[in-house]
Amino acid sequence: MRKLLIISFAVAGLALSACSQADQNKAKASADQAAAEAKEAADKVAAETKDLAAETKDMATSPEVKQAGADIKDAAKDAGAVAKDAAKDAARDTKAAIHDATAPTPADKAAATH
Repeated sequence: MRKLLIISFAVAGLALSACSQADQNKAKASADQAAAEAKEAADKVAAETKDLAAETKDMATSPEVKQAGADIKDAAKDAGAVAKDAAKDAARDTKAAIHDATAPTPADKAAATH
């Protein structure tokens, strides 16, 4: 594998040296242009990413988003209070139902006193 790589580089070197100076200049100009275009594209992507990050930060810190978060927090607190009250009511109703089910009937009371 190593020999094949060395031979490939040697062949490429010979091929480039066989090119005329004009062909070498054209190849260099094409490579320079491709590198410049790639750098321009990378710069554009970096700028757009930076703009998107700034917009995201602005959105996250906007008063509307903060208010929505506060509203959600309040709604969760209210839901917790409603659930707590419902649980207390259910416990009270269950306790009353158990008391009624296990309480002696009037007949049981009368039989116990005589």
